[in-house]
Amino acid sequence: MKLRNKDLLGMKELQPEEIAEILKTAELMKMVLKSGNKKTSHLQGKSIVTLFYENSTRTRLSFEMASKFMGASSANVSASGSSINKGESLMDTARTIDVMSTDIIVMRHSQSGAPHFIAPKLSASIVNAGDGMNEHPTQALLDMYTMKEKYGSLEGLEVAICGDIYHSRVARSNTIGLTKMGARVRVAGPATMMPVGMEKLGCTVCKTVADAVDGADVVMGLRLQLERQTKSLFPSVPEYYKYYAIDQKILSLAKPGAIVMHPGPCNHGVEMPTLIYDSPQSVINEQVTNGVAVRMAVLYLLMTRRNQE
Repeated sequence: MKLRNKDLLGMKELQPEEIAEILKTAELMKMVLKSGNKKTSHLQGKSIVTLFYENSTRTRLSFEMASKFMGASSANVSASGSSINKGESLMDTARTIDVMSTDIIVMRHSQSGAPHFIAPKLSASIVNAGDGMNEHPTQALLDMYTMKEKYGSLEGLEVAICGDIYHSRVARSNTIGLTKMGARVRVAGPATMMPVGMEKLGCTVCKTVADAVDGADVVMGLRLQLERQTKSLFPSVPEYYKYYAIDQKILSLAKPGAIVMHPGPCNHGVEMPTLIYDSPQSVINEQVTNGVAVRMAVLYLLMTRRNQE
């Protein structure tokens, strides 16, 4: 099976069978990562550019490592070290990269919809690595892969996502993807950080974190995104921790053996204490490893589609 579209712009555009194919391919890529020789020729002779207008450690590095592990030529463009800093437009920058015989452009941008804007105008495939407060599809895919790895299936899983829902593209992509695959999602956070109509994505909006976590198989914390707030949406960090953090008392409400997740980076002592972050139930570091495998799968499947065309 191949992906329907030349681009990966969001979980909204993916069909359940496409999600399943990506997760299945990621299993094979995880085997490559665990082997002694992390090198394949799947993308030999291909070129991949990461175009990041926002800071990133995990996403950018995992895409670059995924590219190199599969034999592609990779390069990075950042806003601070390019003509973007001179005022070059997004479209001009993207076209410049495109005409350098680039096969795939992995893009992160602060403006929602930016990847959707440039994708139809380029011959290169565009992978959305996070656009504003809209979506972060590969993060959702690696989260879903981590859940599937632990439970064998996503069907029927109870997933609690807690924290700054309003600013979280991770929460949106996970909600869309998980519900497509048969999981049930519950979200909770401060009323000032809960977008109107969130339930239209298929989740249940809970009044408290305790209600969301009660009986959950997966408990996911979200980073408090202060950089996206023009004014404070909560009284203080201690009060936020008191009512919305995932601490031992809250985690005890979940099913026995429930896993703890976080997209990173984590504000220790805000979204959760270090004790929970480093607990045996935490799969946060596994999420990072799985991120490389999933991004290898995405690049491979997009390139397979391009080769067939």
